[in-house]
Amino acid sequence: MNGSTAETIYALATASGRAGVSMFRVSGPTAFDGLQRLTGLIGVEPRMAVRATVSDGDGAIDDGLVLAFPGPASFTGEDVVEYQMHGGRAVQSAMLRVLAAQPGYRMAEPGEFSRRAVLNGKLDLTAAEGIADLVDAETEAQRLQARRQSRGALGALYQDWRERMLRVLGHIEALVDFPDEDLPSEVWDGIRGQVYDLDASISAHLDDGRRGERLRDGLRMAIIGPPNAGKSSLLNWLSKRDAAIVSDVAGTTRDIIEIHLDISGYPILVADTAGLREGADFIESEGIRRARAWADSADLILDLADARSINEKDEAEPVSGNSERILIATKADLLSDAERGLLDKDRIAVSVATGEGMDGLLAMIADKAAILMDLGEAPAITRARHREGLTESLGHLCRALGQCAFEADEFDVEYGLVAEDLRLAARALGRVTGAVDIEEILDLVFSEFCIGK
Repeated sequence: MNGSTAETIYALATASGRAGVSMFRVSGPTAFDGLQRLTGLIGVEPRMAVRATVSDGDGAIDDGLVLAFPGPASFTGEDVVEYQMHGGRAVQSAMLRVLAAQPGYRMAEPGEFSRRAVLNGKLDLTAAEGIADLVDAETEAQRLQARRQSRGALGALYQDWRERMLRVLGHIEALVDFPDEDLPSEVWDGIRGQVYDLDASISAHLDDGRRGERLRDGLRMAIIGPPNAGKSSLLNWLSKRDAAIVSDVAGTTRDIIEIHLDISGYPILVADTAGLREGADFIESEGIRRARAWADSADLILDLADARSINEKDEAEPVSGNSERILIATKADLLSDAERGLLDKDRIAVSVATGEGMDGLLAMIADKAAILMDLGEAPAITRARHREGLTESLGHLCRALGQCAFEADEFDVEYGLVAEDLRLAARALGRVTGAVDIEEILDLVFSEFCIGK
């Protein structure tokens, strides 16, 4: 694929605002012409920082460093120039103004540099998405997953499966189009076995508990329990700020309060919810309904109860769902020794006031998060788009397996139907990585079977 155009694009590649350095990126066929006009430099050595003064014809804009990256050995595959200037707003405005005035230049659209890299074969779509995730990463685990994806781990896995599909498809196309050729007798057995292997590999990849998507978006953790169980106090302790109002009055929390946390490198979206009880007024009842809905969709639930009333009958309907759950007895500092002996052993006793049990609770949350968002050895699915494409590909493979289920010497196998299902399976997988080229099938047929020699 070739994404080169007649347009040269530019953008401020660092954050807008006051900073030590601002970096401006330019990519396209006239990037080096602009460099010469703005700095007077000719023949800048590739990938070497050179000091230069950027001028607009009326005077100097700023002194800084410039780097030239001739295509195709650049990020986008085109000629690229990077200007590293001082980071003041006035410098940024002046640089954007002078770049906009260059012939054939226009402001880049969001993600357009990465898009050109994909179109020019420098990245596949999953790697480009990994770069975006790396920019957005807020925790260590997110960084590790995004870096792995941006370096092509996910794309390499999918490309391997796709190449295997195309190889099998090439064999089947030979059976369909060249029935008179003296092909090996074990070809059909090999085709069937390879389709089964592909089906098993993709099925196992999809059956991952959505760990990659959880890690990218953040684990959803709900704090639930009856009124005055200490939910808001726990949220404030976890967030290290007064995010929720703490009061002895039942029903203080009536809406969902969401806070983003970083616990042991794992991203967690924690929600303080309304106290679960019967007989609440209309507004509080709506808060309870929302609390149940949020908890039902949560990945992890912190189920709180006041340690002093833990054995009392709870009239509120329990929260349903299959979420992981940590049982917590709060306000443990108010317990007598005798009352401590009566605590449910499945609950961890904590006190926000004294810090008792809090380190243990954090460790338990981190352990649960590590299981639910385990990076593992294999790269994980990180987007719904990936899952949709893989599911579609798997569906076509399953139909191909339906055709492959019979022995070729006992039944009339419809090779053409098997080929079509494999073609659609490879196409669906190719859409995930952005590489779809049906001509590859013909290349494989001729290279592996030497047909037409």
